[in-house]
Amino acid sequence: MGGGGKPLGDSVFAGHAAAGAAAISASAVAVHPLDTVKTLLQLSATGSKQMGLGQVVDRLMSASGPAGFYSGIGWSISGKLPGLGARFGTYELLTAFYKDGREDNYVSYSEAMLAGIAAGAVESVFCTPFELLKLRSQVGSVKPMKAAGPANITKETFPLLSKLLPGYVPDIRVWNSTVSLLSNLSPKHPDMMGALKQHPWMLTGSGKPPLPSDVQVPSRVIALEGWGALWKGLRPGITRDCVFGGMFFSTWQFIHTAMLTWSAVNMNPQPGKLEEAGPVSPFASSLAAGFSGVVAAAASHTFDTAKSRSECTVIPKYIAMERRLLKWKAPGTWIERKTGISPADRNVLFHGVGLRMARSGVASFVLVGSYYFVVDQFL
Repeated sequence: MGGGGKPLGDSVFAGHAAAGAAAISASAVAVHPLDTVKTLLQLSATGSKQMGLGQVVDRLMSASGPAGFYSGIGWSISGKLPGLGARFGTYELLTAFYKDGREDNYVSYSEAMLAGIAAGAVESVFCTPFELLKLRSQVGSVKPMKAAGPANITKETFPLLSKLLPGYVPDIRVWNSTVSLLSNLSPKHPDMMGALKQHPWMLTGSGKPPLPSDVQVPSRVIALEGWGALWKGLRPGITRDCVFGGMFFSTWQFIHTAMLTWSAVNMNPQPGKLEEAGPVSPFASSLAAGFSGVVAAAASHTFDTAKSRSECTVIPKYIAMERRLLKWKAPGTWIERKTGISPADRNVLFHGVGLRMARSGVASFVLVGSYYFVVDQFL
C-alpha cells in the first residue's frame, strides 16, 4: 500500500501519547490523597499554631469521609496532562539541541539542569489554572457548614454587590458606622447612601471576601476575582517548577550516568561509548526517577507552600484594581517579592515537606514505571 509508512509513524506516536496519558493519570490517582493532606497541612499552619497530620486527617474524614481525599482529582489530572507533557517535551527538545553534532548522546548535568529549569517554567504556565481550582476543591472538603443569612442580606440591601462581587459578605455594622460618619456632612446628593452602594470599592472596605471553598468553579473565580486570578500564584509556581525541574532532571541524569558507568565497568570488552552499556532496566529507571522526585521536592517545597497559600487567598478584582491604582507594593525582601513569598509565611514554608517528598517520589516512580509497562505491553 502506497504511503503506508506515515500511518505507521502516526500510530506509534499516538501509542506513546496514549501511554503517557495513562501513566500521568495513574500517577495522579496514586498520590492524590497525599497531595490533599499536604495541601491542607500547608494551609492550616498559622505562625506557631500548626495542625498535626492526625488532626488534618480527622477533620477531613469528619467533613467529607474517604471521598474527601480525592477532592479535585479531575482538575489535577486535567492540569497534569498538558503540564507534564510540556515538561518532558520541552526537556527532550532542549537536550536534542544540546546533543546535536556530538558523537555520543551524552548530556552534562549542567545542561540537564538548564533544560529542566526551562521545562519547569513552561509546565507552570500550563498547570497554574488547574492547580488553583484543584486546591480550592481540596479546601472545600473540610469547610464548615455555611450560614444562609448573609447571602439574603446582600441581595436585598446591596443589590449591585451581589452582581459585581458574588459571594462577598458585607459587614452591616461597619457599613452603618461609615454611614453615621458621613451623616454629619451636608449632602448635596438626594440619595447619598444609595449612590455609595453603586461603588464596589466603597463596599469592599466593609465586609469580607468569601471562603476559597466557595469560589472553586471557574465561573465564580472569574466573576469575583477576574480572569487574571486563574494564574494566581504564577510567580511562586514558576520558581517552584524551575527549581523542581532543574533538580529532577539533573539528579536523574546523574543516576542514569552512574548506572551506565557501573554496567560498563563489568563489560568485557569495554564499550567505546557510554550509551553502549545500556539500556537501563525500566525498574531501575523508575527507581531513579522516584529518588530524583524526592530530591527535587525537598529543594522546591518552600515555593510550593507559598504558591498554595497564595492560591487560597481570595482577592476581589476591585480590591486588586485599587491596589494597582495606589501602586501598592508587596511587603517583604527583594527575593520574597520576586518569588511571591509572603513575609507572614516565613515560619510555615517547610510545613508538609515530608508528605510532598513522598508524593513526588511515588508519583515519579509510578509515572515512569507505568509508562514503560504500557509501552512494553501494547506497543
